[in-house]
Amino acid sequence: MPPADTTPSPKTATSGQDGQHVLLAYFSRAGENYYYGGRSSLDVGNTAVLAGLISGLIPCDVHRIEAADPYPNSYDATVARNVREQNQDARPGIGNQLPVIDQYDTVILASGIWNVRAPMIMTTFTENYDFTGKTVHPVTTHAMSGLGNTVRDYSRSCPGATIGKGLAVKGEEVRTAGTAIQSWARGTGLLPAQ
Repeated sequence: MPPADTTPSPKTATSGQDGQHVLLAYFSRAGENYYYGGRSSLDVGNTAVLAGLISGLIPCDVHRIEAADPYPNSYDATVARNVREQNQDARPGIGNQLPVIDQYDTVILASGIWNVRAPMIMTTFTENYDFTGKTVHPVTTHAMSGLGNTVRDYSRSCPGATIGKGLAVKGEEVRTAGTAIQSWARGTGLLPAQ
């Protein structure tokens, strides 16, 4: 189940471990998805499921990034659009941009990995804010690319941020990834060690 969009107002932020204010901003696509070499139709995208698991564990505000021009239901059509966007270094529009993120100390950026990178809409999102002094944790769902180039890309699009420990979960395994998520959350300090 995806997390409820608890998009914060500019003046409020949920406090997490040690008083940190944490934002989980994610982009997820339902519809036809890669599944062990084939295709599977998902009512809820893998990254939305992962965001729900993370937000159930870590006190945070959640913002689901919505494309102004939604991606197609078809896997192949989405792949083709993503390749065009990457080749053009495009910045796809966001239909629900947050006004500010100044109130956050930590930002978790979650998305799928498409062609070894986060979808270009994630760069649209990050380039709209000042990340100076914030910690950014890349989180991905993937078929075989792990974190892909997210560390490199977020280092470029979030200047002044510290890129923290990332989490990569295979899309096919996201619904059973609770132990890996807990281990990552403890390793980041976002969840107290046991």
